Amino acid sequence: MSSMRTKALPYRLAAIALVALATVPLSGCVSGSIPTETSATQEPTSTPEPTSEESGGTDDGLPATLSFDDGDLLSDSVSIEWSDSLLIDDGWKVTSADDGNGGWEYGTIDGTCTARFWQGYTTDVQVTPGDDSASSDALLGVLLQTDAATVTPNAVDGAFAYQTSGNTDVANRQIMGQDGDRTWIMAARAFATPGLGFYLIVDCTGGDANAVLSEVIEKNAIVAY
Repeated sequence: MSSMRTKALPYRLAAIALVALATVPLSGCVSGSIPTETSATQEPTSTPEPTSEESGGTDDGLPATLSFDDGDLLSDSVSIEWSDSLLIDDGWKVTSADDGNGGWEYGTIDGTCTARFWQGYTTDVQVTPGDDSASSDALLGVLLQTDAATVTPNAVDGAFAYQTSGNTDVANRQIMGQDGDRTWIMAARAFATPGLGFYLIVDCTGGDANAVLSEVIEKNAIVAY
């Protein structure tokens, strides 16, 4: 399992205009960046943490699922990371090694698709305490160099796997773009309470981006402990 990374790999986008049906044209070059350090999103309180029975969580105090509402049940000391299973998958190869700052990328062996991962703190993302859906849209907004209000009507709900493959228990927000035979899909989840964020960008030329996204999500769960 990879260690927690703390900064985004810059992702080159350009001339982005959000349109209906979560379709975003992509061409040229615009840079997007993700923050390097955490910042507090809420003042600490003396309210006791809910028990697993009260929260519907597990014996270790973690929520049983990570819906957008469940994000509030996470303590600010929780550790969360990608499981990073493509490292040992014969269908994928490393195209950008872990930079030690939050980002790394794999490509399919046939060269048609890439999957770019990031995990880290959300210092420069304008998260909304108590609203992980809006905070996830804000994370997408940082990638697209726009604001959450512009992203929200064009994004759709999706899901990552939680703890292990074969489930859809981590809610995320997704937005798609197309340019000729190239299709990319951004999926992001911000956890406002612990100040952590995750994104996955699948970028395919001539491949089925939706199918590849499903494969990558199936093989790379979000792990919390």
